[in-house]
Amino acid sequence: MAPAAPPTSTPAAADLRTGRTPGRLGNRVFAGVSTGAGVVILVVLAAVAIFLLYRAWPALVATREELADVGFMQGRSLWGYVTPLLFGTVLSSVIALVVAVPLSIGIALFISHYAPRRLAQGLGYLVDLLAAIPSVIYGLWGIQWLQPTIDPLFGWLSERLGWIPLFADYQAPARNILTAGLVLAIMILPIITATIREVFLQTPRLHEEASLALGATRWEMIRQAVLPFGRSGIISAAMLGMGRALGETMAVLMVLSPGFLINLYLLQPGQHQSIAANIAAQLPEASGMGVDVLIATGLILFVLTFGVNLVARWVIARRAEFSGAN
Repeated sequence: MAPAAPPTSTPAAADLRTGRTPGRLGNRVFAGVSTGAGVVILVVLAAVAIFLLYRAWPALVATREELADVGFMQGRSLWGYVTPLLFGTVLSSVIALVVAVPLSIGIALFISHYAPRRLAQGLGYLVDLLAAIPSVIYGLWGIQWLQPTIDPLFGWLSERLGWIPLFADYQAPARNILTAGLVLAIMILPIITATIREVFLQTPRLHEEASLALGATRWEMIRQAVLPFGRSGIISAAMLGMGRALGETMAVLMVLSPGFLINLYLLQPGQHQSIAANIAAQLPEASGMGVDVLIATGLILFVLTFGVNLVARWVIARRAEFSGAN
């Protein structure tokens, strides 16, 4: 009987014997491209920060007398000019979050745990398409439809609850900070809903089945398994939405009657203004030191938005073991 022929070596076996890793070149190329993309992002971010700081520096170190020639500042100091804008920016974003986050959680829960699969897919696509609508369209929608629609509601609130400063002295049309906040809420709804929906969909199936096996209803299962798992995702999604709302320009500029006051009169026009909308309104006619002042306000908005995103990343990292990433 002839002896059996020795097994022939395959290319993979030869690579393993010689210590070569299959696809090593491709791995190196992919790692280099990925690292380069990350470095480019950091370089662009640093370049933007350096540009803003360089152009804003003359306004940051200018005296009040040097700023007196800037007409739109009306004799204010730089921080006296920026502080009301910063307050209006944060106030409109907070209003948007108060309205958008509960709606986003409800929509995400319906899509992920209640709606039939075909309906859930259609709703998911529809929510994602809302993010593709330009902000100027939201502004036109706010002026042409939202303001006349909510005018009776605002009038009723001012009449019945006018003793509360939030709803005192409403004046039509509804070109106030509350209307701007509602428009911003619709604009940030897609990004918050999409993020929360993906986190809810990644809830471990065993956790849900264990809760149902113990006799929990669907809502009790969601409260016991889904919401705790998605808590960090909800917080980070809300902060991402807030970062989107902080930098919105055209929609706020179109629906808000501007003012430079620090108060909580939500229904009165001419009380508040945001940084981004103010830059868009003043930059076409600004020159010299006026441009530097506007860039300085943009630098402050950049720092604020960057801080919000850092907090969002910190929340995700702090609760990484409960996040959808794992």
